Amino acid sequence: MTAPSGPSSAYDVLVLGEVLVEIHAETPLRAAADGTGARISYSGDALNAAAAAAAAGARTALLAVVGDDELSVPLLRRAADLGVDVSHVHRAPRPNGAYLLCADSEGDREFVYWRAHSAGSTLSVAHTEAWRELLTGTKALITSGITGALSPSARDAVLDAAHTVHAAGGHVTYDPNHRPRLTGRSEARDLLARIAPLTGLLKTSCPADALALVGTDDPREAAARYRALGARAVAVTCGAGRLLLDDGARAARLPVPPNPAPVDATGAGDCFTGTTTARLALGDPLARAAAYGVAAASLSVSGRGGTGHVPAFADTAALAATVRPGTQPGP
Repeated sequence: MTAPSGPSSAYDVLVLGEVLVEIHAETPLRAAADGTGARISYSGDALNAAAAAAAAGARTALLAVVGDDELSVPLLRRAADLGVDVSHVHRAPRPNGAYLLCADSEGDREFVYWRAHSAGSTLSVAHTEAWRELLTGTKALITSGITGALSPSARDAVLDAAHTVHAAGGHVTYDPNHRPRLTGRSEARDLLARIAPLTGLLKTSCPADALALVGTDDPREAAARYRALGARAVAVTCGAGRLLLDDGARAARLPVPPNPAPVDATGAGDCFTGTTTARLALGDPLARAAAYGVAAASLSVSGRGGTGHVPAFADTAALAATVRPGTQPGP
């Protein structure tokens, strides 16, 4: 197992996870029996979050395993074009994971995944050991339940990386991002319980994640239950235009500026995660960092696919400035 050589000085943000080949169908999947047009792009929650973190001003590196197929070169080129350092990515003699997507501006998305025996699923503690210096030197780590569900070895890698960053005094952001087709509820709950005490920010959705993982569809109660597991702060997305931020002292609803011309909501949550974590790593307080996160997420739905539109930070800051300062009592 080898990785390209690259800079080893500290990063603001490291993102541990999987990069996917993204295939966009032009018609709803259930109506595609006679064929449909499609185009190829690159996404996955790790790449989406890493791109957003880089756009928000953080020096960001991707920690991942990619395949040896013909799509690996353009995949890594796309990540680099988005400002993400890919010099520490490892290779495996496997195909890259992929998914077929049909989406709309309301976030009603249809997905078909191909992940079995993918390069990303070979992620293991052997990789995190190779990245140990990077992990101990970073200001922040982003990882997810999707990454932990790729394989037992990937789950071990997620926990090892989170423990390493936390022990070194860094910030950990975790998104459970529960996918029932990828992992069982009990396994996802177990990983959540083990990683929550290490997190500075746990970003989750309600009702989807909250019902499956903490047994409630109430955002305030969900945030309280995640904090009871040990998360220092919790951000709960509650559908379009609603986000609850609970820092342990107060749970409040952050205003989400609307996008006047939405195209596709794929990756908006990852954009929030990447932007917010980047701004925390760069020294912004939580409420301000989250305000930038919701503004970036709103702008991101102007593009198609997970990295179809990654807003420049100047645009994110300008949109955030249009929202009345402060927060509102949570739902």
